Amino acid sequence: MTLDAVLTKWSGGWRGPALAAFIAFLAGLPGLVAMPPLDRDEARFAQATAQMLESDDYVVIRFQDAPRFKKPVGIHWLQAASVSLVSSPEARQIWAYRLPSLLGAMLAAAACAWGAAGFFDRRTALLAGALLGGCLLVSTEAFIAKTDSALAGTTTLALAALGRLYAAQRGGEPAGRRAVWIFWAALAASTLIKGPIGPMVAFFAMITLAVWDRRTGWLAGLRWWWGLIIVLAVVGPWAGAVTVATDGGFWSEAVGSDLAPKLAGGQETHGAPPGYHLLLTPLLAFPMTLLLPAAAVAAWRHRAEPGVRFALAWLIPIWIVFEALPTKLPHYLMPAYGGLAWLAARALAEPIGAVARWLGAGLLAVMGLVLAGAVFYLLSVYGDPSDAWAATLAGGLFAAAALVGAYLMVRRAQQAAALGALALAILAHAALAAAFAPRLDPLWLSARLERALEQTRLLPRQGVAEAPVAVAGFAEPSLVFALGTATELHGPAEAAQAIVEGRPAIVEQREEAPFREALEARAGTAVLVASVGGINYSKGDPMTLRVYVAPEVLNEVRR
Repeated sequence: MTLDAVLTKWSGGWRGPALAAFIAFLAGLPGLVAMPPLDRDEARFAQATAQMLESDDYVVIRFQDAPRFKKPVGIHWLQAASVSLVSSPEARQIWAYRLPSLLGAMLAAAACAWGAAGFFDRRTALLAGALLGGCLLVSTEAFIAKTDSALAGTTTLALAALGRLYAAQRGGEPAGRRAVWIFWAALAASTLIKGPIGPMVAFFAMITLAVWDRRTGWLAGLRWWWGLIIVLAVVGPWAGAVTVATDGGFWSEAVGSDLAPKLAGGQETHGAPPGYHLLLTPLLAFPMTLLLPAAAVAAWRHRAEPGVRFALAWLIPIWIVFEALPTKLPHYLMPAYGGLAWLAARALAEPIGAVARWLGAGLLAVMGLVLAGAVFYLLSVYGDPSDAWAATLAGGLFAAAALVGAYLMVRRAQQAAALGALALAILAHAALAAAFAPRLDPLWLSARLERALEQTRLLPRQGVAEAPVAVAGFAEPSLVFALGTATELHGPAEAAQAIVEGRPAIVEQREEAPFREALEARAGTAVLVASVGGINYSKGDPMTLRVYVAPEVLNEVRR
């Protein structure tokens, strides 16, 4: 059976979106299971969700005692449901908090294929969903417990439904009312997850199409009044509850302290000049990188086609907006990657010219070798000889994905090149996230401290030693998630007081002298039970963290 026959067989009906979702599942699952909790955003989101479950307060978002008024509540509700179904907040199993992100990536891939099927043949639609689900950015965000993958899933579904409606008005398959309700439900869900981003992507696409086509009649079929009622029904109850519960503080903080600074300048050192996203896309889209030059050619050549026009309206306006914003992060453009995948898949539907073939092959080879080089750089800085096999596996697979894809593309086997590079890239990502990265011990200070406390029976949830643990000199959210909500992140005096009270303390080396002075002033004695050295990668600082406990407590837990 030829490759074309296989693609045709597996792309019909529901199988195309289902297979695209399965590819996204395979790409994201290894990291979901194996990667330790990440600082800082993931651990903050997971900890805030854990506190929701512990306190039964599903309205006000908090990180320890501080309100966290930056994003709407949607992702926390999804994580809370996931943890309640498969784990518990006491277990602190990060994979349970990551499941909504994996499902978001799967939804994005499936929706991408479903929406593309309204314009293109089924095989092209399947390839679009597969390319999106397997690209580096989507497969990475799929195992990080924060908003972005869920946002990409809901936004892609909204745009896919909008695309089906647009296609129906341009001579395609009838979309029916179902597409209208899917559009509004997905848009409402995206709003509850990350505020205005999803609606902004959709409305910029509508405006662009209206101006380009000089017709707006098809937009009347969106049943705007009913749509707005759906959005208000989904978002309104929580918005009203949080307004009352915080006396309006949520909105002043979310808009004044989070959104406005991103519009005014590079927030939290995340500023970058225009062109940032353009330069990063060949890396983040890997291995779709192979098709980027051909996608640009297809976009220009077939811009009159409804599917290509819709993909451009989806992609270009929001790209311009995010390039213009002073604050930039790599994942900001992910809700628009579905449009990029449509263009890449459309390029595969016809022979690719020599210039685009060679450019794509060269770009893929360079990005693959960059990724392989990054793996070996991490090995040299943070690894040891026992990690070499995992680095060789991950780096070798990235290089293989690049070189095999480039070779087949140059030899005019463009579909085999795209699928071969995709399969090898998914294996490479799995090796990186599941085999190599978790072995880089210097990077995972919180996870190693958690293990050290567990081995000495001092971990709070073991219920042996007094809690909470006091920490001086290290305040990363991943440690709070590991040790529990009550973890004290203060200073050396509080760490000394914890020892006197029979609780464990963790002291960073630079706080050692004031800790000893404070302990002496309290007539306390501390025994060193563990020492963990490494890098606080959020700050780039080398650290040595020591775990102390009073002698009598140590004797008690050893009995």
